[in-house]
Amino acid sequence: MGDFREWAAYGSSAVARGYRAPTLAAAMAQSLSHPVAIRRDSLRAAERRAADIVARVRPTDDSESKRKSVVAYVQKLIGVSLGSEVFPFGSVPLKTYLPDGDIDLTAFGSAAPDSTLISDVRCILEYEEQNSDAEFEVKDVQYINAEVRLVKCLIDNIIVDISFNQMGGLCTLCFLELVDRHIGKDHLFKRSIILIKAWCYYESRILGAHHGLISTYALETLVLYIFNLFHKTMDGPLAVLYRFLEYFSNFDWDNYCISLYGPVAIASLPDIVIEDTDIRSADLLLSQEFVKRSIKKFSLPLTESEKSSAKFCPKYLNIIDPLRENNNLGRSVSKG
Repeated sequence: MGDFREWAAYGSSAVARGYRAPTLAAAMAQSLSHPVAIRRDSLRAAERRAADIVARVRPTDDSESKRKSVVAYVQKLIGVSLGSEVFPFGSVPLKTYLPDGDIDLTAFGSAAPDSTLISDVRCILEYEEQNSDAEFEVKDVQYINAEVRLVKCLIDNIIVDISFNQMGGLCTLCFLELVDRHIGKDHLFKRSIILIKAWCYYESRILGAHHGLISTYALETLVLYIFNLFHKTMDGPLAVLYRFLEYFSNFDWDNYCISLYGPVAIASLPDIVIEDTDIRSADLLLSQEFVKRSIKKFSLPLTESEKSSAKFCPKYLNIIDPLRENNNLGRSVSKG
């Protein structure tokens, strides 16, 4: 397994001898062991076991029906009372949620400073909480005054987060759906997300932005990065998990951000200077043209407040949003 410290030591000695040290991106790409080095019969058996795990934690017909009913219930409540439209986004419509995954909704209405949309939604759900004839049991309604303001509650024992006027979440959903179709292989991208989310949530306990951990979209972006560089060697979710763990366990997070096309030195910010990965453009999964078209389709114009802070702000974990390069998807992570 390649180790960053070995690469750094090589770089220092190479400079002393007058040679040009390899970039971090190139060293990382070259140091990874190839999954096919494992015996093929062992790899196939391991992929079958991984498929069993995915089958146990992936959405089922029952979980899909239950979540669709809860979404329809909230849409009816808010639509009838306020005339606002409500849309699901995130893991539920993408079909990559885990068994106890929550439902992300966004309600659209007035964004004026004096708008009562948030308080009205909260009041509607608090009324349902006391309504013995409600279609579903509603519990624990609360307002979360965070960077993205939410009304959170439990509906039929599923956590429901309702945000407001969050077009960005819908754009991200469309982008990830497009990527999954582009990759194909019986939804390999989505199956890999499910397996890696399960490892991150149940095994390593690193998933959950509201607990100061990594957000789901940040994790999905890291998975997409692995696909972009190594898609030719990956035919199953376990191979993707292998590449994911091998690559990012050795990544120099203290000094680099990760972007869709390679590492970016934190010292270069606010300029986004992507290091060369030594992988030919033609061998990448996503062409520059594909990403440009996606940005044009799914990016939103910056608001006035966003324009005033339009530079990428480094935190403890730094992941550049493929659709908006000034957006740090790792900003939810607090220092461990």
